[in-house]
Amino acid sequence: MTVESQQPKPRRKLLVLLPLLVFLALAGLFLTQLLSGRDISTVPSALIGRMAPQTELPPLDGISLPGLDSSTFPGKVTLVNVFASWCAPCREEHPVLLALSQDKRFEVVGLNYKDKPENARRFLGDLGNPYSAVGVDTAGRTAIDWGVYGVPETFVIGRDGKVAFKHVGPITPQSAETVLMPEIEKALAAPTS
Repeated sequence: MTVESQQPKPRRKLLVLLPLLVFLALAGLFLTQLLSGRDISTVPSALIGRMAPQTELPPLDGISLPGLDSSTFPGKVTLVNVFASWCAPCREEHPVLLALSQDKRFEVVGLNYKDKPENARRFLGDLGNPYSAVGVDTAGRTAIDWGVYGVPETFVIGRDGKVAFKHVGPITPQSAETVLMPEIEKALAAPTS
């Protein structure tokens, strides 16, 4: 054997080191995200600061409430809650929505997402109804316009009719107090334009 055949070729060294280099690069990226202090569970919305999507959904049959109509948003602060009876986190957040609906400075409306009417009626009958209007989005097309990733999601609409804030996931008592109510207060304090 010659000395040349015993030494590894540079190409082989690179192939051996390549997985390690990829791993280190990914680890560095994840560490940077972790140490950034940013809440990675927050999903940005392209709608923030824009007019709420034009929405005209029919009412939920069997309850005496109007459907969801975005033309009613201007002039008041509105919480638009996307919910479904089959959604376990929606059940968890429901008592918080009932409590929020007691505050008459803003309106709470529901967008019923891909649900059967009888199940949605039972859901609201069993748990209580925090909504002043419920629009039915059977096919989920309106939710796409709103940029909904999944249920539940809640939007704060300012008196100017623009989306002021988006909350992804169930509203807990803590998130209602520390995140959602401050955003509602901002929307209530903002001048209408």
